[in-house]
Amino acid sequence: MLVAIWILEVVHWGSALVGLFAFVHALLQRADAYSAADRKTKPIWMLITGGATLAMALFSVMGPGMIFWVPAMAAALVYIVDVRPKLIEVQRGGSNW
Repeated sequence: MLVAIWILEVVHWGSALVGLFAFVHALLQRADAYSAADRKTKPIWMLITGGATLAMALFSVMGPGMIFWVPAMAAALVYIVDVRPKLIEVQRGGSNW
């Protein structure tokens, strides 16, 4: 039982770090890159990733707070998997294909 509690704590704080990474990345990007990548604006993504980070830090993976944790994790992962690669591609000048 103690091992399960430790695993959940690692997942809880690890997810908060994922959200923090997404927020910092969104913060450091140029504002015009978001429109060039055909994604929502920089302030919207900063709000989404910042709110997701806060929710993942405040609410646990298990229990009633999970209803906030799951969408927050999904939002941070959408940024990392979808928006971040597009921003990187736009700022590097696209691919040669």
